[in-house]
Amino acid sequence: MTIVKEVFDCIILGAGPAGLSASLVLGRSRRTIALFDNGTNRNRVTQESHGFITRDGIKPVEFKNIALEELKMYPSVHFFKETVKQVTKTTDSLFQIQTSEGQDYLSERIILATGIQEKHPQVPEISRYYGKSLFSCPYCDGWELRDQPLIIIAEHEATAYHMAKLIYNWSENLLVATNGHKISQHIVNDLKQKSIEVITEPIKRLHGKNGVLEKVIFHSGNEFKREGGFVAPSFYRPNRFAEQLGCEIQEDGKIVTSSQKNIYAAGEIAQSVPSSLMIAAAEGYKIGATVNADITFERF
Repeated sequence: MTIVKEVFDCIILGAGPAGLSASLVLGRSRRTIALFDNGTNRNRVTQESHGFITRDGIKPVEFKNIALEELKMYPSVHFFKETVKQVTKTTDSLFQIQTSEGQDYLSERIILATGIQEKHPQVPEISRYYGKSLFSCPYCDGWELRDQPLIIIAEHEATAYHMAKLIYNWSENLLVATNGHKISQHIVNDLKQKSIEVITEPIKRLHGKNGVLEKVIFHSGNEFKREGGFVAPSFYRPNRFAEQLGCEIQEDGKIVTSSQKNIYAAGEIAQSVPSSLMIAAAEGYKIGATVNADITFERF
């Protein structure tokens, strides 16, 4: 195991929009930064990202590569394509990062920006279509699916009802599938008034080519032609770094970084809810500025 002797001002875990944005702010603030990423970003399956002004429709990998290229302008920012496996606090209040590649790194501060991951409904081969013709965010992909026959796969009635009302703005040709879960009759009646059909039986399989949905087949044998749609996944934090650092975790998954000194969180992992590129980048910018201010006033 190799220990990097340099003590960084801040280590940032995750090179999504939040981590990249924080790195840029801190690099421009002349802070020594170590940015870690192993390429498991949630949007890696996405073909296009939308809603980020000047970058509408960009591929997430291209967005990331542009950001990393820009960070090269700042010599105090160091990027490591490594997998962090453990984060601990040393006896002298430094943060020690251990990677799967056998490296150890030290830092005065740490920003958690590793994002969250999805868990899809139990539908066979749904991952083949996710990011190509099935999506989770209508603000990101609703325009591209406008006026098409769509399916909404949501297993919780409140989510199904919310998504149906929201996505109706982009397409009125909707089918709501709860995949074997019950839904209240008053919700069914309300949706029927908008000609939105609700199917509660389980989905047997999805049919299409190259990730492009063509139809949905239910266990009864009923088939519905659909050209795309939206899925309501559940979300989880992919690591226990916050717990390793002793941070308080609220019941809703929110990380309370104020419970530990010099620990910050930015982007989706902070609130444990999905976000857009624009919002995550803005949160990363704010956290970067906060970290720099804390360093400045501590050392002045």
